[in-house]
Amino acid sequence: MNSQPVRVRFAPSPTGPLHAGGVRTALYNYLFARQQGGQMLLRIEDTDQNRYVPGAEEYILEALQWLGIEIDEGPQQGGPNAPYRQSERKEMYREYAERLIEEGKAYYAFDTPEQLDDMRKRLEEAKVAAAQYNAITRTEMTNSLTLSAEETKARIESGEAYVIRMKIMPKEEIRFNDLIRGWVVVHSSQIDDKVLLKSDGMPTYHLANIVDDHLMGITHVIRGEEWLPSAPLHVLLYRYLGWENTMPQFAHLPLLLKPDGNGKLSKRDADLGGFPIFPLEWTDPVTGDKAKGFREEGYLPAATANFLALLGWNAGTEQEMFSMEELISSFSFERVHKAGARFDIQKANWFNQQYVKQLDDSSIIAALIPLYQEKGIEVSESQIVQIVHLLKDRVHFIKEIATESVFLFHAPDTYDQDVVVKKWNEEAVNAISGFKDALTQFEGEFVAHDIKELLSATMEFLGIKMGKIMQALRLAVTGAGTGPDLMITMEILGKPEVIARLENAVDRLPAQIRLA
Repeated sequence: MNSQPVRVRFAPSPTGPLHAGGVRTALYNYLFARQQGGQMLLRIEDTDQNRYVPGAEEYILEALQWLGIEIDEGPQQGGPNAPYRQSERKEMYREYAERLIEEGKAYYAFDTPEQLDDMRKRLEEAKVAAAQYNAITRTEMTNSLTLSAEETKARIESGEAYVIRMKIMPKEEIRFNDLIRGWVVVHSSQIDDKVLLKSDGMPTYHLANIVDDHLMGITHVIRGEEWLPSAPLHVLLYRYLGWENTMPQFAHLPLLLKPDGNGKLSKRDADLGGFPIFPLEWTDPVTGDKAKGFREEGYLPAATANFLALLGWNAGTEQEMFSMEELISSFSFERVHKAGARFDIQKANWFNQQYVKQLDDSSIIAALIPLYQEKGIEVSESQIVQIVHLLKDRVHFIKEIATESVFLFHAPDTYDQDVVVKKWNEEAVNAISGFKDALTQFEGEFVAHDIKELLSATMEFLGIKMGKIMQALRLAVTGAGTGPDLMITMEILGKPEVIARLENAVDRLPAQIRLA
């Protein structure tokens, strides 16, 4: 185990938006680094130029910043290990690939795509379980192991395309202790001769990853479970390069599963379910298609981080709400699950609701003002304060306050027909007419407490139980059968508006009763 200061890295590829699984990987790296007093690096793994997507790197940087994941070294911050984009470190990787060749641990391979296809077909016809380029098949292929040194040199000097492959030694045992999964043991016969350097001179993930982690002093590699099958190969690379004693510790995180728990979470699941799996909205630069983002859907960054942190980890207590500081102090690999974590968007909504409740009113008001402006609604400062108090504890998202308060600015022109049928009767009309008359003569302060007192006194005078007419009263005022506190609603509306709405309902609704 390394005794040097903890250094972790998040190393995404700029091939599109950052998936929730990638965000969680970044978050766990960050939590562990901060807890250990270590450093967090961001490295852009853009060696696959065919899959590079313009704007993806900027998206990654913005997403991490939005979530509060602070980077110590990276493309923006710089640092002693710059550059932090693998495409800018190209020549460095060749040096190590050629060193492996000199030491007999790698070789040049000149096989054409057609030759590789023929090899796979032969192996499939022979019923070989895994059609691989390995210790057996390499002896029949066009590479520097089967060609003479002179012919190999001549082919390279003539400009013939080649790759550099790792030469896996037979009968080797690879062992490593994963911080989440325990000991992993694999025999080298299960590993094929992976390409380390591609024909365009760019390294594959395997070579670039190991070289960069070593040169950047990475002590812990925390990544998704999908990389677990590659880990034995990476251990071998550390061994072949002479770096096994300083090899980082591995932690392979569980998959994020579909909402029903069956299979890996995908963009298709999000599209079908109508929920986001990306931190920010993403517009495909080719098709123009938009994918939802947590931020644009109204999730708060702290709520999103809290939700993602608990997908695959828990503190071993009943606590669910964690600030970033609490996550940092509580996080441990011992509490990370091996099994996949079900992506429950309803739980994300619940977290957001709790965080909205905790927000100070001024933050909510600042977010609401542009939302009302978009709707063309003029709202006074005193009104918006009252609206926040009315709806803050009822919503999952701040934007819902703007949506659910529209009824305060527009008198109802339709009424919930189910409530009309069930509750709008002669007694309701008498009660509401009586209350309207009482309001007309009411001279006191029009506040919720006094409105309730007046309503109670009016119903007592009329001999009508308040409970029997409350839903009808709400219907008359808002057009709906359910909603926030009705007395506060009426206070916000003001006496003239409430009287007008009651008159309107009494005038219009009897016709609907007859139709029903």
